[in-house]
Amino acid sequence: MEKYECMCGYIYDPEAGDPENDIAPGTAFEALPDDWTCPRCGLGKDAFTKM
Repeated sequence: MEKYECMCGYIYDPEAGDPENDIAPGTAFEALPDDWTCPRCGLGKDAFTKM
């Protein structure tokens, strides 16, 4: 699974998920809810680019 980086520098790693926001490890970026936002800066998924 690919990692994605937010404009602020936060990296979403699917292997780790986002436990603070109830995103389980193994969740692909594409499978994140549409309303998921960067835990660091609050920007939406459209602010991320594939690494």
